[in-house]
Amino acid sequence: MKLLTILGARPQFIKAATVSRAINTRDDIEEIIVHTGQHFDANMSDVFFEQLDIPRPHHNLHIAGLSHGAMTGRMLEGIEALIQQEQPDWVLVYGDTNSTLAGALAAAKLHVPVAHVEAGLRSHNPAMPEEINRVLTDRVSSLLLCPTQTAVNNLQQEGFPFPAMGMNRTHAPQRIANIGDVMFDAVLYYRECATEQISLDAFGLSHQNYALCTLHRQENTDDPKRLHNILSALREIAKDLPLVVPLHPRTKAKIEQQHNADALNDITVLEPLPYLEMQRLQMSARVILTDSGGMQKEAYFHQVPCITLRDETEWVETVEAGWNQLVGADKEQIIASLSQGYDRVQDTARLYGNGDAAFKVLDHLTEQC
Repeated sequence: MKLLTILGARPQFIKAATVSRAINTRDDIEEIIVHTGQHFDANMSDVFFEQLDIPRPHHNLHIAGLSHGAMTGRMLEGIEALIQQEQPDWVLVYGDTNSTLAGALAAAKLHVPVAHVEAGLRSHNPAMPEEINRVLTDRVSSLLLCPTQTAVNNLQQEGFPFPAMGMNRTHAPQRIANIGDVMFDAVLYYRECATEQISLDAFGLSHQNYALCTLHRQENTDDPKRLHNILSALREIAKDLPLVVPLHPRTKAKIEQQHNADALNDITVLEPLPYLEMQRLQMSARVILTDSGGMQKEAYFHQVPCITLRDETEWVETVEAGWNQLVGADKEQIIASLSQGYDRVQDTARLYGNGDAAFKVLDHLTEQC
């Protein structure tokens, strides 16, 4: 079996690495990795691939820095050519980026079956580009690999599975499977490495004596009122608890455009961090504040309380389990949520599987061939 894996952003490489490691235990599967180039990340250097033992892409399309439409269109063209060149049995896509959608559309139009890892996620916010990418990718995928039962329920409520309608070579109907979360596989694999290789002393921090925050979504950074409210809350928090913010360059630029030099007073601002360093900071934080979908889950994996700076989340299980609070951009809610966030009962539920999602991906792919 030959897989063509489409990736475009750093988190997708980390997730896909878990599947690539599983593939390396098999002698009947060949994987060709395509990097669209969607996210140019200085941390995706040789060190990134060596540190995390991630396979290097076989093809790089170098497509980045364009509008959504231009980026997706150029990716679609490039991926189509590679599918015709490589002749895969499956195209494998992850998550909800423009790369995800372009890979799924290119494969579906060439009647190559698509497997979507992280299928069925929904924020129910159509203003999010990621929501559009998720919904359309699910619609043209042959194999919907869901990380949670909630994701399965979302698909079933929308009428999935649908007939194949000629979108793959076998004309088989779509299949839905709850395999668990490959991101949980990744955290379990890398957690020990992060502990051994990264010291909190390098950041001047101590265990559970700081808060960690990330902020990058357009709904927060591009709305002056929301950004002002969030920054005001962060400054208040930093008066009582050391607050560390690895700051995305785009967020930094927005803050500089909209606010004065005092906007980040008392806050420890860091450059974006490599994966292991970020995992190390998450593991020992007293509380995490974020608008990142991935960090909401990672906080749960590390059993660290999370405060989500959004009005909705795809990861509703973390909220229902009491580990995650949705506070939006309301300053008072953000500050008030801290008092509820420090003390949580240890949770032993396996909401995201048992850490073997990568092997289940391969099991379902080989069953379909």
